[in-house]
Amino acid sequence: MTVSKIDLDQADAGFKKELMSQPGGEMISACFMCRTCVASCPISAVNDRFHPLRIIRMALYGLKHEVLRSEFIWLCSSCYACQERCPQGVSITEFMTLLKNLAVKEGHMPTGIRAQLDLVKGQGRIYPLDDFDNKKRGKVGLPPLPTSCDVVQKLFPAEVEDKGPSGRG
Repeated sequence: MTVSKIDLDQADAGFKKELMSQPGGEMISACFMCRTCVASCPISAVNDRFHPLRIIRMALYGLKHEVLRSEFIWLCSSCYACQERCPQGVSITEFMTLLKNLAVKEGHMPTGIRAQLDLVKGQGRIYPLDDFDNKKRGKVGLPPLPTSCDVVQKLFPAEVEDKGPSGRG
């Protein structure tokens, strides 16, 4: 594994504060680099480039741009193994979710996530329903579901701008 140099001149001094003020980031500075998260992570076991601790440290150093554009935040499978074993009680899984949400807000997301977002924005759900689905539901005594979901427009009042074909700028 190659280790790249970190340019702290590009660090955002307010990023740590921003993260700690949001759900999932409150306890992130309690991390004392014991590496329990890495040892517990099933993704780290199959991809040694994925390293939850490295992402946490980069975020704490204020490397906002690098963290939010990183493909690695999207590899977290949300299995909670790291969080359950963290001796400091850091909500690592929620922290990764926070980073993903911030990345989406800034338009940095993998193509698959962009496609899912577009489906939800356009149809209200990832898997659209049609009259055939409601006929099947009716046959087993279930009430019909709406085939359109116009209320979703309230969730997305402003467009999330994509920053390039990979979503990474």
